Amino acid sequence: MTAPVSRTWEHAVVTGGAGFVGSHLCTALLANGTAVTCVDDFSTGRAENVAPLLDRPGFTVIQANVAEGIDVDRPPDLVLHFASPASPADYLRMPLHTLETGSLGTRNALRLAHRSGARFVLASTSEVYGDPQQNPQDERYWGHVNPVGPRSVYDEAKRFGEALTTAHADAEGTDTAIVRLFNTYGPRMRGHDGRAVPTFVRQALAGEPLTVTGDGQQTRSLCYVDDTVGGILAAAAHGMRGPVNIGNPAEITMLELARLIIGLTGSGSGSAGSEIRFIDRPTDDPAVRCPDITLARDKLGWEPRVDAVTGLRRTIDWFRATADH
Repeated sequence: MTAPVSRTWEHAVVTGGAGFVGSHLCTALLANGTAVTCVDDFSTGRAENVAPLLDRPGFTVIQANVAEGIDVDRPPDLVLHFASPASPADYLRMPLHTLETGSLGTRNALRLAHRSGARFVLASTSEVYGDPQQNPQDERYWGHVNPVGPRSVYDEAKRFGEALTTAHADAEGTDTAIVRLFNTYGPRMRGHDGRAVPTFVRQALAGEPLTVTGDGQQTRSLCYVDDTVGGILAAAAHGMRGPVNIGNPAEITMLELARLIIGLTGSGSGSAGSEIRFIDRPTDDPAVRCPDITLARDKLGWEPRVDAVTGLRRTIDWFRATADH
């Protein structure tokens, strides 16, 4: 279960609230007595992610593109801006939409927070560090990013969003925070979104080869979604501006992850079991990814609690119970 929220808000607006992380945020806020307005254009978010919440008192869904404006019925005291394509498959398919969501959408979310006197939290990403030359990455590191590569539409949208959020706080006095999320995974991910965990789980459950890019020695740091949500809400409640890294510092190679998922799904047993197939590595794919979470520990009292085996088992169980594999 998600850690309890340490502060209660009257009304939260969650952009991208039907997405993977956004829908878990909506659930956690409702559980703590906050009315929630979910704003989503459903370009990557899914109605089934929020369907169980529709009958909950205080929950509202508005289908809208945040780049075109955000119109809600009552002023919020918390705005969580999580709208954005987040997987390579999505932002490579929708490059202009990704950039507009990160720029115009962030502007509109900041304006809503400012005129409402609300706390604003920007969902940024470890991708602002690019292919880092420092490992682990702390918040003082400026990154190593290709501004015109295929991944740049996402990387630069988030970097611009951070700059705009900072400028809004300085120029307008808006109460803002920036959280940099690292490789979150868990139930409600889409099996075909292109990220490693859902791809490997989907392939393993289908008895297909697990497609590991390059030699599989590139690393990621996997944070279970309940832990990520707890970190986001801790940053919102604290009042810090950030940026602050929210992630799990336990680093794992993609080859190790693939083997672990084969073992946890049992797909490696028998003649029809899954095997590993190596494919070309994408352009500008980071070689390492690991958060330094000293700031989150010291300032927020937050750190992840769910280990990879436990989190992956929960994720695999969810995929088994749905048709998304």
